[in-house]
Amino acid sequence: MIKVDENGFYGRFGGAFIPEMLYPNIEELRENYLQLIETDEFQQEFRYLLRDYVGRPTPLFLASRLSEKYRAKIYLKREDLCHTGAHKVNNTIGQIILARKLGKKRIIAETGAGQHGVATATVCALMGMECTVYMGSVDMERQKPNVERMRILGAKVVPATSGSKTLKDATNEAMRQWINNPVDTHYIIGSVVGPHPYPEMVARFQSVISEEIKAQMLEKEGRPNPDIVIACVGGGSNAAGAFYHYYNEPSVRLVAAEAAGLGVHTGKSAATTALGKIGILHGSQTLLMQTEDGQVVEPHSISAGLDYPGIGPVHAHLFDSGRGEFIAVEDEAAMVAGIELSRLEGIIPAIESAHAFAALHQLSYSKDDVIVINLSGRGDKDLETYIKWGQY
Repeated sequence: MIKVDENGFYGRFGGAFIPEMLYPNIEELRENYLQLIETDEFQQEFRYLLRDYVGRPTPLFLASRLSEKYRAKIYLKREDLCHTGAHKVNNTIGQIILARKLGKKRIIAETGAGQHGVATATVCALMGMECTVYMGSVDMERQKPNVERMRILGAKVVPATSGSKTLKDATNEAMRQWINNPVDTHYIIGSVVGPHPYPEMVARFQSVISEEIKAQMLEKEGRPNPDIVIACVGGGSNAAGAFYHYYNEPSVRLVAAEAAGLGVHTGKSAATTALGKIGILHGSQTLLMQTEDGQVVEPHSISAGLDYPGIGPVHAHLFDSGRGEFIAVEDEAAMVAGIELSRLEGIIPAIESAHAFAALHQLSYSKDDVIVINLSGRGDKDLETYIKWGQY
């Protein structure tokens, strides 16, 4: 049985390892989030906005040409069709409603690929709240369209210039800012990472993905469960959403595609389950890439959203328990898979999502298997990276 306990642990992963200055913020959330999000009033507003603003339910699309090539029945969960172009908005809608009910006036967030930043800026504009997004200066360069989208929406984008200048460093900056503004500010974390209750809370908001898959599978296949669900994992919010209602369905294989960068053992990788050890990262105990003396190893991925040195505690537990299958996908394989999907189905995926498609090459399955791939985002934001790669 995979379930978070009252202290925020999935097995031996999770918890809230935080500085004293953050304790009031985290306690306020922990004490209030469940009773608030489970009320009829909250759920009605959340479901209304998911339907009429985000555009849910997103389709479950039978990719016939991809299916023919890989000799299985492959469906795509079309999160790329959400408003803002990715699954991230499911979570930001939930958290902005929660922040308002807690009386917060100001929102901060971190972002890597920029999709969470755009989704946060979007809901802040919708609700009329001040928004500041922290983003690594390297990511700001490679995700320029999303930086400008955030600014058009009224958000202030602050560059993180320490470390590798990517997602990890943006998260550090956002947490520092939250410590300095604890009373009026809510931090919308974009993935299933951070101190409890964030990993479980974000997973709950994203669980609408697997909730819909079950209903759509029943309609299309006469059964709620596919044989395999595949999703990419950086921190892991899209995977947590796609896996959520299948955690305790042992007949469903849960496959997570991690970013191996230039190769797992090249020193330029973000394949946490292959390289990581137990440690504390951004407030939770999880698997992370670290040196012998516990210093965080800088990750590398061609995809800004997977460029993170750890994974969320629920994914660490899925790996540790054997419930999840983790596959390391190199940059080159992901880019090839992204072009392949574009040519076969007329869908240009986010490079993060392309990692999930590349996992098909390393997976064993039968021709009768039904596979659902979570297409977590569209590739508009990555056109410059596709162009620079140039092999199409």
